[in-house]
Amino acid sequence: MPQETNRFMRLFALLLTPLLLAACDAPKQADASAEPPLAGALIGGDFALTGEDGKTVEWKEFAGQWRIVYFGYTFCPDVCPVDAVAIGQGLRQFEKDSPEQGKNVTPIFITVDPERDTPEVLAEFTDSFHPRMIGLTGSVDDIAATAKKFVVWFEKGEPTENGGYLVNHTNQTVLFDPQGNPVALLPTDKGGKAVAQDLAKWVK
Repeated sequence: MPQETNRFMRLFALLLTPLLLAACDAPKQADASAEPPLAGALIGGDFALTGEDGKTVEWKEFAGQWRIVYFGYTFCPDVCPVDAVAIGQGLRQFEKDSPEQGKNVTPIFITVDPERDTPEVLAEFTDSFHPRMIGLTGSVDDIAATAKKFVVWFEKGEPTENGGYLVNHTNQTVLFDPQGNPVALLPTDKGGKAVAQDLAKWVK
């Protein structure tokens, strides 16, 4: 009986091994063919806003480029600058690692505070984070319409003691492909290294 049992166990192991190997390989195959998490999402759309030079900038002008889109404002005391730093650091790292792909990624910062964020103010702000970061502003109505297309909520807060105000808004960084389709949310909350890793994952 012991010999019969041993033969059975060896046969069982031989039959089971291919199944285990297949199971181990399955996650790798799934990752390799993974669909972008935002595929098919209704995020983005045409707009005509004002660039840092005062000229009109339209969404269609970025056709053929990967785009990182972030809605925020320059007077933001904490979150927006931190996210902008992560975008700038992540893109610079990606440009260093993959020069050809990196130069085809355009970071876009759209203000949710058009009353204070003039083209001049935006230019100074964006230049602090990446030389190719584009700042866009416009009328209150134009910004509101654009934010709606990009599924961004914002609301002007109550005046503070010094006469200023905060703007509450959706905090998300979205990567779009060269056709203008949403691909993924970039993890700016985890820093520039994480952003660079995700750019390397999606931008080909």
